[in-house]
Amino acid sequence: MFPMEEVLTLDTLNRALLLENIHPDASARLTKAGFQVQTMARALGEDDLIEAVRGVSLLGIRSQTQVTERVLAASPDLLAVGAFCIGTNQVDLGAAARRGVPVFNAPFSNTRSVVELAIAEIISLARHLPEKTAKMHAGEWDKSAKGAHEVRGRKLGIVGYGNIGTQLSVIAESLGMSVYFYDIADRLAIGNARRCSTLQELLESVETVTLHVDGRAGNHGFFGDEEFALMRPRSLFLNLSRGFVVDHAALRARIESGHIAGAAIDVFPREPKSNGEEFVSELRGLQNVILTPHIGGSTEEAQQDIGEFVSGKLADYAAGGATAMSVNMPHVALPTVPGTHRLVHLHKNVPGVLASINRVLADHGVNVEGQLLRTRDDLGYVITDIGTSYSDEVLDELRAMDFTIRLRTIESE
Repeated sequence: MFPMEEVLTLDTLNRALLLENIHPDASARLTKAGFQVQTMARALGEDDLIEAVRGVSLLGIRSQTQVTERVLAASPDLLAVGAFCIGTNQVDLGAAARRGVPVFNAPFSNTRSVVELAIAEIISLARHLPEKTAKMHAGEWDKSAKGAHEVRGRKLGIVGYGNIGTQLSVIAESLGMSVYFYDIADRLAIGNARRCSTLQELLESVETVTLHVDGRAGNHGFFGDEEFALMRPRSLFLNLSRGFVVDHAALRARIESGHIAGAAIDVFPREPKSNGEEFVSELRGLQNVILTPHIGGSTEEAQQDIGEFVSGKLADYAAGGATAMSVNMPHVALPTVPGTHRLVHLHKNVPGVLASINRVLADHGVNVEGQLLRTRDDLGYVITDIGTSYSDEVLDELRAMDFTIRLRTIESE
């Protein structure tokens, strides 16, 4: 199931590559940790990424760069990948895990920024601000209140009640909105929010629908013409989650028919890889439609927090093997002890691995100072601190075990 790979035994690699205009604090954090950091403002295609990542031990990306199995197979020096965003569907997580490459993201850092944009867009759509400002720029004075509403007292439906959905729920309720939510997971209602047992129940109950679902494959095409038909006439619709979730052709038809009174879309099935490229969408040119270039988390505060958080996880993994909050590896974090040698061992999750590792160490008179093992699905991950020197023969025997996937050694100061 797992390919045997060349084992990395010495942490002599110290190059990091950060793509897609990641916040400078990330570069500063990794530089402080001893890495030579190269930064690029744009995303890279598969072939260019394979070339760029040669000899790189830490790779940082955002949402546009795709880290495929082919990229990972061509990058034997790669230690870890940092997704400086919430989603990780742009990384082949299984292929990364099979090669002993943990992937870290920032699940909380931009939550507030996304929520504030959603609130701003709900108010803007309810007041028809996109149309009003367009008329003003064209020299037309239209002071009519027709079709404009307060959000107080209106019903908001949140699809996806995770970190973003729950915080949006709190703020929307403080504005006087009645909040309904639907999630496939069993989520605790916050404040006076009301759980809906089905998506249909939510869509038929509210006047504004906002999507905050994750990037799992099952969410592709999740919201299409059937779902739009279930929404109440003259409802508002927002998507700040994933572009592939919504059928944009169906949305355009519903807006043109008047069934949907307004929409705000921040994510798209096809997005330009860099600033200046043409943006193509079925939703261009529609009235009372807000289109934003995937900026839900694009505030200085959020990007700084993300840069600090993810780079810290990358640095901690490189320095001590800590995988806490990795999205594809067992979570292990063992405090370092000065003067010890650390063995970091990723293996197939089969019975007897820990006993076999310790038997090799005992046979060579190596004393264990600290040890921690965690498993996740088909993988096991164990960190072992030893207080005595060891021979290359110890490493050779650990490598030769048929369940070994990757072995690293780290010398604490």
